[in-house]
Amino acid sequence: MRITSTLILLILLFAGIVFLQVFLSKRERRLPGLILPIVALLFSLLYPLNMTVPSEGVTAGFVFQILIVWLLANIPTIILLAIYSGCREKKYRNKQINKMNIQDLD
Repeated sequence: MRITSTLILLILLFAGIVFLQVFLSKRERRLPGLILPIVALLFSLLYPLNMTVPSEGVTAGFVFQILIVWLLANIPTIILLAIYSGCREKKYRNKQINKMNIQDLD
């Protein structure tokens, strides 16, 4: 029962973040839609900093692990930027259609 309620809470939280990102991305100004991706990027920078250095020192394998951790931590950033890009593209396309319609009236 506890796992189910936690899962439902996480799904609602994720849906809320996606809804907020769509809402912010559809705003007239560009900056509000970039707030959540920037926050996600800043959090992704913290993940590699929390890794402990192996006792043998920094090796190529450890650097590779840091890179993989950073890339995996950026998955939310990529998703939020994809939502932003999709919303802005649709807004730009509608703006261009409105311009064409105004020109057709002349």
